[in-house]
Amino acid sequence: MNEKSLRDLLIGIKNNEISVDSGLNKLKDLPFEDLGFVKIDHHRQLRQGFPEVIYSAGKTTEQIVTIAEKLAEGAETNILATRANHDVYVAVAARIPDAEYYDLARLIVIRRGEQAKRGHILVLSAGTSDLPVAEEAAITAEVMGNRVERLYDTGVAGIHRLLSQKDKLLAARVLIVVAGMEGALASVVGGLVDKPVIAVPTSVGYGASFGGLAALLAMLNSCASGVSVVNIDNGFGAGYQASLINKLGEVNV
Repeated sequence: MNEKSLRDLLIGIKNNEISVDSGLNKLKDLPFEDLGFVKIDHHRQLRQGFPEVIYSAGKTTEQIVTIAEKLAEGAETNILATRANHDVYVAVAARIPDAEYYDLARLIVIRRGEQAKRGHILVLSAGTSDLPVAEEAAITAEVMGNRVERLYDTGVAGIHRLLSQKDKLLAARVLIVVAGMEGALASVVGGLVDKPVIAVPTSVGYGASFGGLAALLAMLNSCASGVSVVNIDNGFGAGYQASLINKLGEVNV
């Protein structure tokens, strides 16, 4: 339930268009719904502006399907499941036929209602190997109602590829920079723009990259101001954070 639907419900009760008992039934599961193995947070959209997101890793297929069904019931905003494989998607789609799957990003999306695309988020990747994480960030931001542009394979090994797109860098309201190896791209972008830069280290790289730790430490130690960092391979976290920042910019326009 979002703020608009709650407001409409309260107005309906006030105007005697909806009975108190009917309104109570609609609200009884608003804080959370206890299914034993999970407590679904139906209140999250009202608090944070977007429904609870399903983190699929570590859950059984049936658990994911059940949670997705409960979240989709009467939903007015898109539903998102991250780190889902194709077999999980097939099971979800059998119960929710309009579910969509994005193989590269490992995301399941259940679209509910039209959402205006606000602002401008730019997602950059250093290399093609970083695309799964970059797409997770980009699609997350799109599903949350943001206008997203992609600029891929712009790493520092061929920095002229990045500099040729400077107009796009300057036009964005928020930038997400996804890079493995030594993670230098985030600092370079941070030194070129006056907008928030969200750096995402990836686990791409050879032995001494330590599964993304080298890129993470490099990004945390960036000398470019305005660069913040999320966890290794956390494209979802970057897309979510970028959406919150972008939304603030829309309010202030």
